[in-house]
Amino acid sequence: MKDFSELQTLINNEINKISFPKDPSGLYDPIRYILSLRAKRMRSIALLTTFQLYNHDLNRAINAALAIELFHNFTLIHDDIMDKALIRRGSETVHEKWNENTAILSGDTMLVKSYSLFLNLDSSNKNYVLDIFSKTAMMVCEGQQMDMDYENMNNPGIDQYLEMIKLKTSVLLAASFQIGALIGGASKTDALLLYEFGINLGIAFQIQDDLLDLYGNKSKFGKNVGGDIIANKKTFLYLKSLSIANSTQRRNLLNYYINDSLSSDEKIRNVRFIFDELNIYGITKDLISSYHDKAISCLNSIVIEKNESLNYFASLLLKREV
Repeated sequence: MKDFSELQTLINNEINKISFPKDPSGLYDPIRYILSLRAKRMRSIALLTTFQLYNHDLNRAINAALAIELFHNFTLIHDDIMDKALIRRGSETVHEKWNENTAILSGDTMLVKSYSLFLNLDSSNKNYVLDIFSKTAMMVCEGQQMDMDYENMNNPGIDQYLEMIKLKTSVLLAASFQIGALIGGASKTDALLLYEFGINLGIAFQIQDDLLDLYGNKSKFGKNVGGDIIANKKTFLYLKSLSIANSTQRRNLLNYYINDSLSSDEKIRNVRFIFDELNIYGITKDLISSYHDKAISCLNSIVIEKNESLNYFASLLLKREV
């Protein structure tokens, strides 16, 4: 049974083997570019991890793992366009290096290729797996639209935020666990439990990402802290603060988010002061632990040997210092 590092190497090697036509280079070079950028490959590794709990012939799952990886990168290209992001994985985003029209077409091509890889899947339940993938792709798009709508809402609720990050972040990770298990020969019951494992783990991961954005160690997190505050993002930290703040704290917090006269450092410092007064760090850590515990509970309901590999996956995903 291959460990996380070995699966990561396997995926990277298989990605390098994917053959795209030489021309038109304007279409295919951006695809080669984004796939060449250093990445953790969490979703494709998730698929291979659950597959090998039930089956040792990893060759049967490679196409599905590559399809998931291509689809994920397709969403990143389009997400970067919508967010007007300049950097992805420490390098220029595709639309910055080329242009938006090229980025859209290259992303679309990756989506088509992901379906092509699933169609070549060697599995008796290929149609069922394709149905799961298609529904997941729709949910990811719904999550992205909800994210754009959400930023224009004056008073979004915490439940709305959790549903948005579930669709935008968690469902693809969850489907990766589920699809890997199904291809490997797991029962639909086990596969659904692994899906729920992924849903809860993905939500915990995204909330932790919110926490790290402000409280993370810059050298370990890999980017400047406070970016969400500068961008006026309505994260869990912000929404929870509004829900428990007194009238003065609430008024000040709302003012800091709309006050363009403050410098970035002042804005971050003032908002963090309110968060600290309300113990938002501790509250958020408790919520992360709650979702992690739900994920592990799903895992413990499955009677399989060597599920420590999934425990390790969960700990690795959430093992980022704050």
